[in-house]
Amino acid sequence: MIDFLSTYGLMFLVGSWPHGPLGGFAGTLLLAGLGLMGAFPIALLIGVARTSDIKALKISATVWVYTFRSIPLIMIIFWAYFLLPTLIGTEVPAFSTALCAIIIYESAFLAEIIRAGLEALPAGQVEASRALGLGYFKTLLSIQLPQALSNMIPSLLNQFVSTIKATSIAYIIGVQEASFSAQQINSIELTGTLRTYMILALFYFFLCALLSKLAKVLEAHLDNKRIGLA
Repeated sequence: MIDFLSTYGLMFLVGSWPHGPLGGFAGTLLLAGLGLMGAFPIALLIGVARTSDIKALKISATVWVYTFRSIPLIMIIFWAYFLLPTLIGTEVPAFSTALCAIIIYESAFLAEIIRAGLEALPAGQVEASRALGLGYFKTLLSIQLPQALSNMIPSLLNQFVSTIKATSIAYIIGVQEASFSAQQINSIELTGTLRTYMILALFYFFLCALLSKLAKVLEAHLDNKRIGLA
């Protein structure tokens, strides 16, 4: 096992970089991080629309959320892989294709986190801000969102963990991430498939367990902070 890791450990971590594209778990983290960052502005608009009193906005946002939460990520990746080149008239790199699919997919899940965060705030705060003469957008930007986003941090970290695991599907279109590196190593070795994928699973386990623990620590910190302010 030690000899195997000394030979292929770097490939698990960064893929063929610096002699090729960044891959391995570095590629996985890059894809997951960019996916969440790209999805967040979309999710923010959809999440706010889900709490809106404007019926058309609320229905449209609800349709988006339920549609993309009900479709497997692999289907969205396939749609992006075949549809994007047709729409823009040129070939799209595999990484960009997977990134677009993850942004669309994750926006539906993040939107629900944002909606829940907004609805969890005491209704009296909105009523008080309206009594002070603040409009809808001023109340949303100055009072609701800052509190909701702070409370959402543990949930966002947990969603990041889910996104890291979801990126493993992207290897089917040739995206160089951790699962793709494991497949390459398995092709080189030809034997020891169980060992290769066991090490891949351990990498995922330790990374996701660390982030989940961080989310719990942050959640406990926020709970203590709320108790201190009460």
